[in-house]
Amino acid sequence: MQTAIYLASASPRRKELLTQLGVAFSQFSVDADESPLADETPLELVERLARLKAQTGVAMGYTDRPVLGSDTVVVIDNQSLGKPRDKADFMATLKRLSGRSHEVLTAIAFATEQQVMSCVVTTQVSFKTLSEQELEAYWQSGEPHDKAGGYGIQGLGGRFVTHISGSYFAVVGLPLYECEKLLSEFLSR
Repeated sequence: MQTAIYLASASPRRKELLTQLGVAFSQFSVDADESPLADETPLELVERLARLKAQTGVAMGYTDRPVLGSDTVVVIDNQSLGKPRDKADFMATLKRLSGRSHEVLTAIAFATEQQVMSCVVTTQVSFKTLSEQELEAYWQSGEPHDKAGGYGIQGLGGRFVTHISGSYFAVVGLPLYECEKLLSEFLSR
């Protein structure tokens, strides 16, 4: 793919994944209010945020090529789990995930001044039962501090995963197959 795009994300994980697609890109960060709206489902939230980030990039003046926005949420019991606010929030979150399955929703969106297109990828992730010692050690590693749902599947948190059904790359933060497909559709319009 010879197209150049913008990546509206400061995430090093998304940067690394986008590099795997062989797409030329420039990266910048956007400041978007990620608060859920009243009565917004996790799927609606994640798609709205991906679109908002892409459209914010366009509004910032990145208009000469498509802007890619992305967002990821971890969902259990139909509730979105964000990045942990502190250690107590992290412990409560991981205890909810312990020994259970949850969903990871990752939305991607491409935007220009003329159009915006998006999609959401859902992946099922199952965790082993976690001990207090594992949770403490994981928190002390520093890894979960900036991760949706309080864990990173591509890092130390990967050892908690017993099963995955869907896109591994979506759980990391950027579904490669769907990203390439959506970009192709976006450019053909």
